[in-house]
Amino acid sequence: MTILSVNINKIATLRNARGEDYPNLLNTAIDIIKFGAQGITIHPRPDERHVRYQDAMDLKRNISCELNIEGNPIKKFIDLVNEVKPAQVTLVPDSVDAITSNSGWDTVANYSFLKDIVDNFRSNSIRVSIFINPDIKMLEGAKKINADRIELFTGPYAKEFIKDKHKAIEQYIKCSEVANEIGIEINAGHDLNQNNLKFFSDSINNLKEVSIGHALITESLYNGLEPTIKSYLEILK
Repeated sequence: MTILSVNINKIATLRNARGEDYPNLLNTAIDIIKFGAQGITIHPRPDERHVRYQDAMDLKRNISCELNIEGNPIKKFIDLVNEVKPAQVTLVPDSVDAITSNSGWDTVANYSFLKDIVDNFRSNSIRVSIFINPDIKMLEGAKKINADRIELFTGPYAKEFIKDKHKAIEQYIKCSEVANEIGIEINAGHDLNQNNLKFFSDSINNLKEVSIGHALITESLYNGLEPTIKSYLEILK
């Protein structure tokens, strides 16, 4: 079964909106785990406009499941990850002012930069995933960097899925096949929801983990958090 890691950035955004501690991020994460999710994902940005660096430390001390920290590996981020030591770090090339992640790494052009960071994190027993577009060259580059996993950017898949789901999944299947051949594991994330997730997970048979936040939290406004999480888990069985 593919692991469901719930991105709780939107919960943090709601908390921060009034400068208070409601909803409490840690308590919500604990409930999400209780409802069946196997992981928690956070993406702290330098301005801490949603998840704060302190949240990462609080979560690591208090949750029982896998913690995945996403972000651009600036020095402040690297220091945080090495202090917290989450199960997984996902390296994302988003700019400081990015609203959300919208593209993957060029693992060829950034080989030396990424290799040093990957080696650093792996020396601290942190699994490293590289966020990439569904491009075989970038996938092979991630393997040369010695990353444990890649996270396939599924934004393009979600957009194309509405028009032609079979065309939308083609490049992802090719990446999946190559990943299996060269021995690198696959995560996926961005714009996945209850409408497009099943086709994706059924098509990618070596999918280890999906990270879903925006859609899941939005759907929870209508259906409730627990039923929504259980619906995603059912899709991923």
